[in-house]
Amino acid sequence: MKYRKLGSTGLNVSVIGIGTWQFGGEWGKDFTQNEVDAMLDKSGELGINLIDTAECYGDHLSERFIGNYLARRKREDWIVATKFGHGFKGHLQREQLWSADQVLKQLDDSLKSLQTEYVDLYQFHSGTDAEFENDKLWSMLDRQMQAGKIRHLGISISASGTGVHQTASAQAVGAEAIQVVYNRLERGPEEEVFPLCAKHNLGVLARVPLASGYLSGKYKPDAAFPTGDVRANHNADTRQKQLLEVAKIAKSEVPEGIPMAQWALGWCLQHPAVTSVIPGCKDVAQVIANAAAADLDMVKDGQSL
Repeated sequence: MKYRKLGSTGLNVSVIGIGTWQFGGEWGKDFTQNEVDAMLDKSGELGINLIDTAECYGDHLSERFIGNYLARRKREDWIVATKFGHGFKGHLQREQLWSADQVLKQLDDSLKSLQTEYVDLYQFHSGTDAEFENDKLWSMLDRQMQAGKIRHLGISISASGTGVHQTASAQAVGAEAIQVVYNRLERGPEEEVFPLCAKHNLGVLARVPLASGYLSGKYKPDAAFPTGDVRANHNADTRQKQLLEVAKIAKSEVPEGIPMAQWALGWCLQHPAVTSVIPGCKDVAQVIANAAAADLDMVKDGQSL
């Protein structure tokens, strides 16, 4: 495994992390604790130390799986990132919870679910700029940092906007890391967000690095997904265009002998602004395959910014 410093946090994170939205049950599979334990144990064996979750991946369900695991392992071996701002109301249904009091309750509920006294990275989760501009919220979070419940703050910027304002304002609210959708099919952050991250020494977590699995190379342009899988809600025409593009990329860009999914993770990590990628995983085999991307020559140790 290779490691990089996450911006100004001082946290030394593995370049491959673990995204855990799937543990909340919205990706077509319901997990058991034993399955989660096996994936996290294998991750630890392979040197992965970063887990990214959220309060709304299930009603704290993903966090509870992780917390149950952490309660039986060494908490200090893991860097745990979670998020705030949404309440789970059902499959792909969320309510917006942005007041200082609401977020404080979410934090306490997350700590209880994670069975930990602190969160390493607590992230504003895909809110609007209006929701972001809330002095009472950030003052409350600063107090929670002073109390030791939060080690560092971050901003997970929305996939629907550029996130430029929130990235530019990160330092002003005490945030040290940006989480952003970035992959070979979605390169928007390269234009403005990444230069701002470099300017302000903000760590970058690249989410959806496999483009919801499309960059795994497993799916043909006419692929369909079952009810209960979040990808079934994706626009069919857009999905077909993306999968056609994936087929072209596989032929023209992916070196022979390298699995496309590993190449796609390595491709993200080539950008000097990117600290770590946080792909999801459904089984131990996927954990092993994801971790192997760190061994590619295209992935360098340390941060080049």
